[in-house]
Amino acid sequence: MSQTTLPRVPGRDFAGIVVEGPSEWLGKEVWGSGGQFGFTIDGAHAEFMRVPLEALSQKPACLSFVQAASVGVAYTVAWQGLIEYARTGHGETVAVIGTAGSVGQAVTQLARWRGSRVIGITREPLSASDAALFDGTLLSDADLPERLRQLTEGRGADVVYDAVGGVMFEAALRCLAHRCRLVEISATGASRVSFDVRDFYHNESQLFGADSLKLDGAQTARLLDEVAPLFDDGTLQAPQVQNTIPLIHAVDAYQRVARGEGGRQVIVQGAME
Repeated sequence: MSQTTLPRVPGRDFAGIVVEGPSEWLGKEVWGSGGQFGFTIDGAHAEFMRVPLEALSQKPACLSFVQAASVGVAYTVAWQGLIEYARTGHGETVAVIGTAGSVGQAVTQLARWRGSRVIGITREPLSASDAALFDGTLLSDADLPERLRQLTEGRGADVVYDAVGGVMFEAALRCLAHRCRLVEISATGASRVSFDVRDFYHNESQLFGADSLKLDGAQTARLLDEVAPLFDDGTLQAPQVQNTIPLIHAVDAYQRVARGEGGRQVIVQGAME
């Protein structure tokens, strides 16, 4: 991998208790993430990890360690794209492609907090309880742009947050209302895409790329400091964790992801369970 050197302890997101460092942090329950962890310095998939002081953020009291350790990447890239780049506002329509994934779920909650109308776009129909989170849900098929416009009185979406990318890129562009914004964070199925440039500039569309890997631990900590109160006051709900896996069996977690079993796989150590 060009982004790291080996040997390297992987793991970006973390949550735990400070056991060594300045007295004001000793014993504190913390959480965090950052683009350097697991890439340029050793990461969180270990019994202990060294964290720069500026990368520490106090964990929301309402979240368990397992829940807190599953927030970092998903919520930071959701915040980057939705809040910082697209500047989503009250009354706007946000279409979320890939609603079932961890980023899609984070975007949905943050969009709701911003007062936006949220349309979920998935490969398969959602359960009734999951569908209730949205103002409408659509399948990501060939008719997606037309059906989305039917839900928006012919206008299209103010923001399309595409957590799939690649194979969905062209359809996502066609879902945009005039002078509105597309956020891309992935390239599933295709890293090169094509689209009609005339349509793009006639619609005066805006395209943003968001990559949480570019945020270091300190930048991520400041972002998590903003997000933490939203968990504690109930605005944001605790993430659903599909599997917790003891550190001694950490390879199993990687194998599950490699097999496409999906869901959040959280590696735990001892009392952190």
